Amino acid sequence: MARLALQTSDWIRVDPWESEQTQWMETVKVLRHHRSELLRSLPKTEGADQGRAASPAPAAVPELKLLCGADVLKTFQTPNLWKDAHIQEIVEKFGLVCVDRVGHDPKGYILGSPILQKYRDNIHLAREPVQNEISATYIRRALAQGQSVKYLLPDAVISYIKEHGLYTRDTSTERNEG
Repeated sequence: MARLALQTSDWIRVDPWESEQTQWMETVKVLRHHRSELLRSLPKTEGADQGRAASPAPAAVPELKLLCGADVLKTFQTPNLWKDAHIQEIVEKFGLVCVDRVGHDPKGYILGSPILQKYRDNIHLAREPVQNEISATYIRRALAQGQSVKYLLPDAVISYIKEHGLYTRDTSTERNEG
């Protein structure tokens, strides 16, 4: 579906790795995988002595961050949903770009969490110029209730969802709530 949604974009690409896994992957493991792939794809610089392995040039290493909505940031406070060690690794080693959502208080979520507060400089809050209450959870609920999502998703994605019977009343819409 992501490929279908982005088929007209010439600057965003989809990596299918996570969806090709046989089981659900924790977010931190997905980030680790993509960091590893990113580092392998960078040009290498030779070490000062012949015995050292080549490594990416430090200035050339792009940053990999988790992009999420404030609704996901709030779930970091849900007991037993995220492992504290994973939250810490995500914000310390990767960082977050958090898009504000109507009805959410991302600054409050950061201040309410010792881990998020400690690494708050690695959390970038993005404000949408136009308020938008649409989220993946909203779309899944609308589909499960038989409502139209025309103009909320690309037509190719809507066709795929219908063709594969996704997000109907018979399928769970409670997965990945946030």
